[in-house]
Amino acid sequence: MSAGITLPFWLVVLLAIFAIIGIADRVLAPSVRWFFRRRVNLAIDELNQRLDLRIGQFKLTRRQTLIDQLMYDARVVEAVDIEARETGEPRASVMRKAERYAREIVPAFSVTTYFGFGIRIARWISEFVYRVQLGYSDDEALKTIDPNATVVFVMNHRSNMDYVLVTYMASTRASLSYAVGEWARIFLLQSLIRSMGAYFIRRNSSDSLYRRVLGRYVHMATEQGVTQAVFPEGGLSRDGHLREPRLGLLGYMTSDFDPASSRDIVFVPVGINYDRVIEDRVLTSASEREITGRNFRVGPGSLTRFIAHLFNLRLRGRLYRFGYACVSFGRPVSFRAWVRRNAPDIHTRSREEKFEAIGKLGHHLMREIGSVIPVLPVALASRVFLAEAGSWISELELKSRIFELIESFEKHQAHVFIPRADRDYAVTTGLRMLKLRHLVEENADGLYRANAKERVLLEYYANSIAHLM
Repeated sequence: MSAGITLPFWLVVLLAIFAIIGIADRVLAPSVRWFFRRRVNLAIDELNQRLDLRIGQFKLTRRQTLIDQLMYDARVVEAVDIEARETGEPRASVMRKAERYAREIVPAFSVTTYFGFGIRIARWISEFVYRVQLGYSDDEALKTIDPNATVVFVMNHRSNMDYVLVTYMASTRASLSYAVGEWARIFLLQSLIRSMGAYFIRRNSSDSLYRRVLGRYVHMATEQGVTQAVFPEGGLSRDGHLREPRLGLLGYMTSDFDPASSRDIVFVPVGINYDRVIEDRVLTSASEREITGRNFRVGPGSLTRFIAHLFNLRLRGRLYRFGYACVSFGRPVSFRAWVRRNAPDIHTRSREEKFEAIGKLGHHLMREIGSVIPVLPVALASRVFLAEAGSWISELELKSRIFELIESFEKHQAHVFIPRADRDYAVTTGLRMLKLRHLVEENADGLYRANAKERVLLEYYANSIAHLM
């Protein structure tokens, strides 16, 4: 009974390792987790004191818990049953498909990633590429937003830089949850985007089960007060004009809304404009090919050379950046107040009547967004050169035409951004940007005219303020 047992050395080492792991897991890990959880909670409390819009508990919930909540939502379970009956597919198989959709959609928000890393990167990228400016902000109206309301920033979609720029510009107000298209579902990038609180959507999916799962997640997030940012246009403008609103996300957010009992939804219009949109030639390539026959394509090689060229110019002190990028925040629109004025019985209406009401809301929001889009120097200069129809004009004449446009816009209460509060400088910066890109030509006498080969691009920038005319 008291005889010794001889064990191989490798087995003793293995047992010792397992013992250390067990002690760490049962004794040390709970204390360490408690310590870090306490630090995170203190950081969140400190952030919520600084932010205008607090980070809600729903956004901080573990991702797996959110997926489980979504999977066992009554509407999702009903959708699974309908799909199984209509297709004859086993219910378990349909349930797995729904779970796959849920995992694709639900984000994994990280306070550390968003505020410790994401905001700094967004600021660096924005200021490296542009001279970033806050245009107009109705601060008094923004302060009156009900703290219990769900705030949704609705904005025009000019560039994929919109995500980065608005994240940076709104960083003192809130942490934003974006609806991001499938273009960003790239290895590693998608994990980073999820940790920033964004959720992925398939913009043109005809799968009814997918749409139901997506709709329930958006509704849950809205109901729980998650601050969101959406592009009602549903995609980038390819001609510079504002697009017609697409109502999918707005419909999901406002479904089952009862003005008497539901949490209010407050839409904050955001207007964005750029002196130069990074991907402008890609966006206008279809029109360019149709009108001039030229075909513009972007490959990994050309993109790498372009970025290297920017860094080279920056190091040599010759990078003017891409001009100004300007963001304006308009007067908030309370959905509850809008419903009481326009559709007080919306919660009892048929599906078709609700859709019609949301259509009216979408157009109203696009008008509000359009009214706060900043008027920038390049857009002003582009309008003048197009109006001159190829005639040569002097810089003095250009200034005179632009000053007349500015007065006209200001008369109609448009928000004109004048850099350094100097109109002469505004004309100089707008003209310089067009000359650098060869969108205008200069002759030996110092006169200027639109480059006939670049009319499509000039129209693209002029159209960004066409609705304000």
